Amino acid sequence: MLLLFLLLSSSLIVLAERCHPDDKAAILKFKNSFSNGPELLPMWSLDRDCCSIFDCDEVINRVVDFSLTYSNLAGTIPDAIGDLTYLKTLRLHKMPFLVGEIPRAVVRLKHVTFFDISWTNVSGHVPPFLAELKSVMFIYLSYNNLSGPIPSSLSTLPNMIGLDLSRNRLVGPIPESFGHLVSPALQGLSLSHNMLSGEIPTSLGNMIIYRIDLSRNNLSGDASMLFGASKNTSEINISRNNFEFDFSRVSFMTETLVTLDVSHNKIYGKIPSQILKAFMLQALNVSYNRLCGEIPSGWKLRYRSDGFDNSSFVHNRCLCGSPLTQCK
Repeated sequence: MLLLFLLLSSSLIVLAERCHPDDKAAILKFKNSFSNGPELLPMWSLDRDCCSIFDCDEVINRVVDFSLTYSNLAGTIPDAIGDLTYLKTLRLHKMPFLVGEIPRAVVRLKHVTFFDISWTNVSGHVPPFLAELKSVMFIYLSYNNLSGPIPSSLSTLPNMIGLDLSRNRLVGPIPESFGHLVSPALQGLSLSHNMLSGEIPTSLGNMIIYRIDLSRNNLSGDASMLFGASKNTSEINISRNNFEFDFSRVSFMTETLVTLDVSHNKIYGKIPSQILKAFMLQALNVSYNRLCGEIPSGWKLRYRSDGFDNSSFVHNRCLCGSPLTQCK
């Protein structure tokens, strides 16, 4: 009777376990790949259902969300991460002691839609093989130590709607292929705080990008193709570069523009009066350029009844009018 009870009890435990054995093995292997893994992750154990730690698909009992944040795990990303083949969300965030390169094993994550390795000390190049993740929608690789060029292969991702490579040490130009993305539109493109150089591909102006941040690089030439009355862009930040173009010829997204920062460039010409129609505008900075002429007046802003102060316009060649000095 006792033997039967023990057998039934063990069967119930097995039945109660939701985590797929392959996923459990991969998670334990991931933990044990770090020298301090067993110490920091004692709850990841053979007798613990990994679906009680990570989100699992209720039908197939496979881990679909592997999110690890604010961890002091020390070492490189182990190949075992690629064994979580049903993963939809990979998030390794704020892990300052995570080093080394992104392993090629991640290409086995054929179902991943959210790929986030950010705020770590991961280094090496942005891997071109990330283009093999055909299901991915968001790639966040910000606040790392990545270097080298932006791989043009990323433009072939058919479902990508968000790309953030900001705050790394990337060099070279924005790939020409980024103006011909397979994905029809991007919610956000952030390449800020790198060492990118050269001109923006003209074709980038043909893309639908709702938020674009190219600030704090060494980009040059014309960026006027990012503007246009027919676009739906809400945020444009191209500050602290070497862009040089005639601002007078720019038209604005009057229905959608919320944030505009073109400061610290070599932009010349006048501020077009059409900007007054951008009633959603909440943040504006055109300072430290070579603009001239009278600042348009008569703002009718939905969220800023006071307009913009002088910090939005200072240090230009000959801008005048409120809130700066009167025009002569």
